[in-house]
Amino acid sequence: MSKVSLPPQLRKVVDKELIKNIQSGLEQVEIELVNAVSHTDPVANVTSRHLLDAGGKRLRPVLVLLAAGLGKGNIPEVIKSAVVVELTHLATLYHDDVMDRAPMRRGVATAHEIWGNSVAILTGDLLFARASQIVSRLGSKALTLQADTFERLCLGQLHETLGPSETDDPIEHYLQVLADKTGSLISASAELGCVYGDAPDEYREPLRIYGEKVGVAFQLIDDVIDISSNASGKTPGTDLRAGVPTMPTLILRQLAQTDATARELVEIIDSGLEDDAVLADVVARLRKHEALAQALQVAKNWSEQAIAALEPLPDSTVKSALQVFAQAVVERDE
Repeated sequence: MSKVSLPPQLRKVVDKELIKNIQSGLEQVEIELVNAVSHTDPVANVTSRHLLDAGGKRLRPVLVLLAAGLGKGNIPEVIKSAVVVELTHLATLYHDDVMDRAPMRRGVATAHEIWGNSVAILTGDLLFARASQIVSRLGSKALTLQADTFERLCLGQLHETLGPSETDDPIEHYLQVLADKTGSLISASAELGCVYGDAPDEYREPLRIYGEKVGVAFQLIDDVIDISSNASGKTPGTDLRAGVPTMPTLILRQLAQTDATARELVEIIDSGLEDDAVLADVVARLRKHEALAQALQVAKNWSEQAIAALEPLPDSTVKSALQVFAQAVVERDE
């Protein structure tokens, strides 16, 4: 098994001992993740390991470990909590890829492309089951939090699939989808680290709020990166071409009521972006448009709100690391 790399969001953390502890915790988590996805059934063993072996940022385990640093650190219950949130995240990816018909994930073909939709869905279910088995051994607090989070994950996906109603504000609807689909599990990660790291109970609510806002900020930056990134191997405008609602396009549609350039761009987007030249032109124009700058500012606002949520926590190296993490989420470019 290759060594797990720290997420780039922690590169600016200056406390070397804290970084060492997080790295050590991640390596323990990775060992237990491999054990958790291993099955005696030969087919399930291969399909369950597919996305785990492809890598990933491990942001959720990192937040479990960081929050636990406010208490007793990397004790066994904390490691198990980190495994639970990553298994849950992996399970949602199998399901999301089927619903989105995504061909690739983490640089490899998606499970449904290899084995078909039914196998991919059942593999996601197996991962949820393994997460539930582990969480049941942690106790009632973990069970309740996992169940509540799972409900929000499902509701977020449902509301994304159905889209906003005629009476919904599209941007508010979208932000709620992000809070449910991404924010809820990142929030649960911070809470689990607090609870099972035996940190003071009064830290739990600030960490819950922090985690949800970091999760929304993370997804909002993904929206910006879809337009602005020139990273190798990535095609700018992938979500744009697929017709996926994102914050820049939602703001663009809002601005189109009074902005002729925005109105023209919306018309081109709605007419289809199958032609590579047309897509490249729209991406280039969007990069210069106010809608992208506004979307970036929305993401930064959520990051700032996450940092503000930490105010009740006493000053410490862990609090500083959490602040750095929230800032770095909106500074990434891939």
